[in-house]
Amino acid sequence: MPLLKLQQIAIAYGNHTVVDDFSMTLKKGDIASLLGPSGCGKTTLLRSIAGFEALKQGTIQLNNDTISSQEKTLAPEKRNIGMVFQDFALFPHLNIKDNIGFGIRHLSREQRKQRTEELLALIGLENFETRYPHELSGGQQQRIALARALAPKPNLLLLDEPFSSMDVELREELAREVRKILKHENITAILVTHDQQEAFAMADHIAVIKAGKLQQWDSAYRLYHQPNSPFVADFIGQGVLIDGLVVDENRIETSLAPLEGKVPNGCKIGCKVKILVRPDDILHNDDSPRKAKIIARNFQGANYLYTLELEDGTKLLSLVHSHHHHGIGEQLGITLEIDHLVVFSQS
Repeated sequence: MPLLKLQQIAIAYGNHTVVDDFSMTLKKGDIASLLGPSGCGKTTLLRSIAGFEALKQGTIQLNNDTISSQEKTLAPEKRNIGMVFQDFALFPHLNIKDNIGFGIRHLSREQRKQRTEELLALIGLENFETRYPHELSGGQQQRIALARALAPKPNLLLLDEPFSSMDVELREELAREVRKILKHENITAILVTHDQQEAFAMADHIAVIKAGKLQQWDSAYRLYHQPNSPFVADFIGQGVLIDGLVVDENRIETSLAPLEGKVPNGCKIGCKVKILVRPDDILHNDDSPRKAKIIARNFQGANYLYTLELEDGTKLLSLVHSHHHHGIGEQLGITLEIDHLVVFSQS
C-alpha cells in the first residue's frame, strides 16, 4: 500500500490551470523529487499536498485516507506533514534546542530532551543546543530546520528548494547528508528543486514536470540514459539533439556518422529523427580522421567542456581532460562511443 497517492489531480487559479492530470505514488521511506524549470507547477503541487492549495479535480491520499479532493480539504495542521523551507524559518529568539523542540511541546520535558538530543546527534550538532540561529552557518541552520521538521515524526516531509541559497558544492553535499538522515529515520519525503544534481543526490524517484504536466517519473539513471521525450532528454544532463534519417530498421544516417540502434516504433525508412548525443559520447582522439571545429570551451577543472561544430553546422559537446588544451577555432579529432542510441521521431 502506498503511503502517498496523488490521483489525476488538477489545480487552477481562476481559468489558468497550473497542474493538470498529475498522478504519482510513494511508498513508506521513499524519497521523491519534483524537478522542472521555474513556473512549471512543482511548488504548487507541494502546497496542495501540504493542504494550502485546493484541488480542481482528483484526490490526494495519505495512509489510505483522502486528505484532499474537490469535496473536502483536510486542514494542514491535521495532516501530520512536516515542511522545510528555503529560508529555514527558524525562530531567531529561540536557541537551537528550543527551535527543535517547538513542535513537540505536547511531550513531557524528558521526552522532549531525549528527542532533541537524538536529532542533534543525527545531524552532527550535539554541542550546539544553547546557540542561536544567527550564530550558525547556512548549512548548520538548514540541518536545524530539518531536525525541527523531523521532531514530531511526521508521516511525510516536504522540502521546498531548501538548498537554493547555498553554493553548488554545499547544495549537493547537504542533499546527500539529508538523504542519509531521512533514510535513517525511514521518513517519506518530497524535494522540490530546479537543480537536477540535487535531485540526483537525494531522490529515489524523480518527477520531471513541464507546464504542470508530468513528463516522466523514474530513477535518475533512467532519466539520463532512457529519457522518454525530447524535453526530458534536453532538460536532464548535458547534450544535444542532432538530425538523423532512418535508412533501414536498425541504421540512421547523420552528419556525424552512420549510427546503429533501435529506431522509434512506427518510424519507417525515410523517417526523420532526432538523436541524443551526450558530451561523454564524443571522445577526443588526435589521430581520428573525423574532425570538428571548437567554437566555445568551458574550463571545469579536471575537464574542458568543448562546444564543437561539424561542417554542416551541427553542434556537439565533448568532455576532454584539461591537460589536453585546445584553442577556439582549432580542429579537434573525435571518435564516437555511443553505447545506447536515444532516438525520437521528428513527427
